[in-house]
Parts: sequence; structure tokens; C-alpha cells
Amino acid sequence: MQPELEGYASALIGSLDAATLSAASEDLTSLERTVLSNRDLHAVLTDTAIAPATRASVVDDLLRGKVHDVVVRLVSYAASHVPAQDVPHSVGELAVMAREWLESGQWLYESLGLLASRHRVAGFADAMLENFSTEGFAAIERGLFEWARAIESSAELRQLLLDRDASLGARLGITDDLLRGRVDDVGVRLARFVIEGGRARDVVGTLDFLVDYVARVRDWRVARVHTARPLDGSSREALEQSLATLTGKSVELQVTTEADLLGGVLVEVGDLRLDATTRGRLGLLHDAVTAGRHYESTIDRND
Repeated sequence: MQPELEGYASALIGSLDAATLSAASEDLTSLERTVLSNRDLHAVLTDTAIAPATRASVVDDLLRGKVHDVVVRLVSYAASHVPAQDVPHSVGELAVMAREWLESGQWLYESLGLLASRHRVAGFADAMLENFSTEGFAAIERGLFEWARAIESSAELRQLLLDRDASLGARLGITDDLLRGRVDDVGVRLARFVIEGGRARDVVGTLDFLVDYVARVRDWRVARVHTARPLDGSSREALEQSLATLTGKSVELQVTTEADLLGGVLVEVGDLRLDATTRGRLGLLHDAVTAGRHYESTIDRND
């Protein structure tokens, strides 16, 4: 299974009660058969011309209200993070994971390379942070950073947490004992999964990776919107929906009104910048005119 999807699925499936897990397992098994037998659905899921975020949105529209909400989230995530040609196979892998968790109460993680292990942890973080308020992100980053430094400064902690031969229970137990009450539940679950789904010798490195990753997720969850006039309710909702479709994530708007923009809107989310302001258009026009004049003056000089 693709590492990010495995981490994401672990967070969702591992948190379900028996009844919900049973329903989700049945839905995934049924969906796997449907994908294999329905040419149109198979074509949509495997179409490489469709952008990943758009593919996930299509999956959400197709499945919403027909299968359990957890299944919608799992398959939508697969549609946006797995190569298009592998999405149908991933649905089958999710069904296998759900059945195994239902039967044994756990999922056995294969040992992966350094980057793949970190990607698996990133997928787990995606699920944990999906519906988490961005106001709490800073506390999570701080808690994980301080935990990494605590491990670095304690020979005893390093000996236990970085020992591949130490039992998983002992490593998780010390993590719980030292973090419960000091870090919120999401932070504790992330720290635990660094032990479960990461590499033993890379605990500190994975924690530092996770601190940076949470910061990047926060950047993509908050859209800084600059507008010449206040947005009304319908405009704000339309912008939120458009950005969610574009980024594949729910986006919180931070709106500031700046009269000197003259009109339109400027949106900054993550490393994406969308300038639809009147001032921005005038700037482009000015650049084009200036470049044209420079070109003409050069010709004149050559003549």
C-alpha cells in the first residue's frame, strides 16, 4: 500500500468501534467489486488527465450518502494521493486493511525506508489534522518539537525509543507516560505513530519532519484573502468552495479589506498566489506597455 494512504487509513480505521468498522469493511469490499465491474467508474478513477484534487472531489460526489462517511474519506484520499492507475487497487488494499483490523484488532506495519516511513507518518498526520482547528496547530508543533529535544537530551530515552529490539509496548508506554497531560490528544497520537509507523533509529528525525509538516499543512489550511470591499456571505462561501476544490482541503479564510486594491480579490494559500485585483491587472498592463516601449525604443536606436 502507498505509504501516505497506509498512514491515513491507519488513523481512521484504527479509531473505529467494532460496529462501525464492520460496516466500513463491508462498504469497501462492495466498492472494490463495483470499481472492477463498472467501466465508467474505473475510467474516472484511472484517468490521468484529471487533477488529483478534482478526482477526489468527483469521488466524494459519487459516494457521499451511499457508503459510510469514513469510506468516503478513505477513497477520496486515495484518489488524490495515489497514482491514478493504482486507485482501484488501493480500494482493494483498504478493504483488506479493514478486514484485518476487524479480525485481529491491529495492522502490522512493514519496515520501510527512511523517506517512505516519514510519508506514512505524514499520511497519519493528514487524517488527524483534517478536521482539527488551525488554532491548535502551533501547540502541536511546539509539543512535538519539545518531545524531540527531550529525547535528544536523555540517554535513557534514546536507548529505549531508538532500540529496534525493545518491545513496541514499552516504547509506546513511555511515550504515553511522559506526554499525557502535557500534550493534547492529537499530539500524543502523532508521537505514538512515529513509534508505530516510523523507523526506530529515526524517531527524532521523524519528529522534526513532523513539526515542519504540520506547519506546511497549516499554511495550506489558511487562505489570506485581501479584498477591496468586504465579502458578503455568498461570496465568502463560493470562495471557500473554490479553494477547497483547488487545494483538495477545507480552507479557512482570513479576510482583510484594503481599499487601495481598487477592486477584485488577492488570495494567498500555501505557496499559491491568485491575483484577481484591479491593481494587479493594472500592474500587468503597465509592465506590458513598458516592455513594448522598451522594444520600440531599441528598434529606433538600431535604425
